[in-house]
Amino acid sequence: MSEYETTERQTPPSPLALAEDGAPGAGREALVAEAARRHARVLEEVGRVIVGQREVVELSLVALVADGHCVFVGAPGLAKTLLVSTLSRALGLSFSRVQFTPDLMPSDITGTDVLQEDPETRARRFEFLKGPIFAHLLLADELNRTPPKTQAALLQAMQEREVTAAGRTYALPRPFLVFATQNPVEQEGTYELPEAQLDRFMLMVRVGYPSLEEEREVVRRTTQRPPAPPAPCLTAEELLALQALARDLPVADEVVDYAVRLARATRPEDPLAPEDVRRCVRWGAGPRAGQSLVMAAKARALLRGRLHASREDVRALAPSVLTHRVLTSYQADAEGVSAAEVVRRVMAAVPL
Repeated sequence: MSEYETTERQTPPSPLALAEDGAPGAGREALVAEAARRHARVLEEVGRVIVGQREVVELSLVALVADGHCVFVGAPGLAKTLLVSTLSRALGLSFSRVQFTPDLMPSDITGTDVLQEDPETRARRFEFLKGPIFAHLLLADELNRTPPKTQAALLQAMQEREVTAAGRTYALPRPFLVFATQNPVEQEGTYELPEAQLDRFMLMVRVGYPSLEEEREVVRRTTQRPPAPPAPCLTAEELLALQALARDLPVADEVVDYAVRLARATRPEDPLAPEDVRRCVRWGAGPRAGQSLVMAAKARALLRGRLHASREDVRALAPSVLTHRVLTSYQADAEGVSAAEVVRRVMAAVPL
């Protein structure tokens, strides 16, 4: 029996879990209020370990509830790894961490067939030995320090939630999410992630340096006895219920329209694209960007105790959803215009 199966079977039913099963219980308003209460508890538990980074934690929870993968970008030493492991504890999820290195092989992530011998009959057969990817939350640490061949091992798992090895397909546990950390591409020993893989991450979250007071608190905490680990505020079953509840939240046509217009405005050949995009962008966001904007907006609304997503939710999430999907041109490089700056100009050009 796997770790995640054990956790799910021993957890008593909750209103959120019953909602996912379709059993009679509280109405949608009560379930949304319960989701907001759990959100506050998770923030409190994570805050006992992580100093500051409130926006980063919020975006991480949005990705989890929206059932989307997330990549964190920032310099080493900013607690990206600690944040993900702390979230897994607070959410009661099984957790695996893979340190990506230049010599890492795809089978080191997905698993491999191993020749086993029966001690009684001496018969030999191959058995699949599952890799660390078989967990609820996989931390792909420093994803861009491994070559593209190994990076590509995650593609099927991120999209299909399954792994194929030696002609056989194995389902991954649900929920299954990849949270990756990435060092700035300009640093030595890094490989730029291909566009096909970046597009599978719902959100890219920039992790910046702490403020002066936050850094003082970090030094105080890390030079004393470590704090107690966060108490679990959810179970895997309840997170699945939250994901289902987020999908069921209604979204107005005007919200969908705004998300689609934002995504299309990043494409240089589209009539909606402003002049800056035509000049500075080689490749814009695809249809998956609009899907991510709407789904993430639903998750954000749910975590804030609201019954529907708004255009303001879409706008708040647009930088994290669109920036890594915009490929700038040589002209942009010459002018010093980054993908983040392009997205800011798109948001200013597309009316709310």
